[in-house]
Amino acid sequence: MTACNGRITSERDMEEKVPLLRRLPRVDDLMAQGRMAALAEAHRPLAREAAREAIEEARQRLLAGEDSAGASLEAVAARAMELYRRKSARSLRRAVNATGVALHTNLGRAPLSAAAQEALAEAAAGYCNVQAGLDSGERTPREIHVLGLLQRITGAEAALVVNNNAAATVLVLNTLASGREVILSRGEMVEIGGSFRIPEILKLAGCQLVEVGCTNRTHLADYEKAITPATALILAVHQSNYRIEGFASQPPVAELAKLARSKGVACVHDLGSGALLDYRRYGLPYEPNVPESLAAGVDAALFSGDKLLGGPQCGIILGKTDTLQAMRKNPFYRAFRVCKLTLSALEGTLRLFLDAERLPQEHRVTALLAMPVKEIQRRAEELARLVREGCSGWLDADTIEERSEIGGGSFAGHSLPTVCVRLRSERIAAAELSKRLRLSDPPVFARVHEQGVLMDPRTILPGEEPLILAALQGVGDSLQRGPS
Repeated sequence: MTACNGRITSERDMEEKVPLLRRLPRVDDLMAQGRMAALAEAHRPLAREAAREAIEEARQRLLAGEDSAGASLEAVAARAMELYRRKSARSLRRAVNATGVALHTNLGRAPLSAAAQEALAEAAAGYCNVQAGLDSGERTPREIHVLGLLQRITGAEAALVVNNNAAATVLVLNTLASGREVILSRGEMVEIGGSFRIPEILKLAGCQLVEVGCTNRTHLADYEKAITPATALILAVHQSNYRIEGFASQPPVAELAKLARSKGVACVHDLGSGALLDYRRYGLPYEPNVPESLAAGVDAALFSGDKLLGGPQCGIILGKTDTLQAMRKNPFYRAFRVCKLTLSALEGTLRLFLDAERLPQEHRVTALLAMPVKEIQRRAEELARLVREGCSGWLDADTIEERSEIGGGSFAGHSLPTVCVRLRSERIAAAELSKRLRLSDPPVFARVHEQGVLMDPRTILPGEEPLILAALQGVGDSLQRGPS
């Protein structure tokens, strides 16, 4: 009986809602409305899809007993336009990074400097001499465009560029140690982002891992005892995304390279974050750098291009000519090689390192990391003022001392002092405000901290403040309108 009564009640509800449902606009009605009509001419399939979805949303609201005002022709047409904009927008687009994480992996890591952007745009505009010698007209190696720069900056004999540092690791190990043993300290069995682990990469490359030492201490004698006729190389991996402190030690790379030479095996150094110079000159802590590693005598050094180097995603292998020539002949190299766009952006970035004194002015990553706290505070106070004036009545903004993260597996355990803008509102929760900022155009990424949203000027690029203000005002407008 209850079920029957429930069915009868449902049928009666439907009878009452039929007149409302009949008032829903048709797809053709929406397609004839103002801007939707113009879209129908140029993008009819996408416009019709958005119209159908807007009508269905309105239908579901009516069936749920919500206010019928949202089912009017004007309201549904406005929703259809919003859906159309979302569907037609590029999925991969520029975002504002207000998180304070300088090398944010999810946001593309290093922002390219102006020189890299210009080189990239020129290469993308048409054809380019990616593998064509201008003098001979013959085929040339792709790395020729960056080899001279890398030689001058690091002292390397030869260079290869592949699509990321994990690919570089596979290429190096497969070329030099496939089917043989690779010695690695237990304290350097790194796991990088996405659960990729060095031991698993060794296995993929066809090598046999030989573990030496302990998690916190490994001695040179541990490596020497492990060397056998089956040993191909000693692998040193920089602990770029973690630190072991206290009772801990590891032989310097120079000692490992010397031992390897005396035993007739190779020594390879995976530096991860790819520092090309000593960043202590900019007030940052010591980070192992590429020129030092090569000077120590390693056979190959490999690192990322989109971290401290500040360029496009790639993996760079530097070392001795005969060693890298063997890697070039490996089929993995053909599978891992990079395109003209990566090479052009890399060349534009490397040129900046020819004058290290100007890096804080021209190299974006260095500029972010070396930015004085006084400058950050000035920018924070200015942004807070803009927000208070532009979003008065619903949003409060003040400044708070915080810490910025370097990110990208660089300078592990080290953060930078900063001053953030703190946003708080009684109208909207911090998590919801953060979400709506991400859904703005362009998306704005910030940090939720306690009951507020934090924005760190260290990673807000010059000129992006108006974009942030527009996004916040858009949130304010939506709160004023209420639920659609």
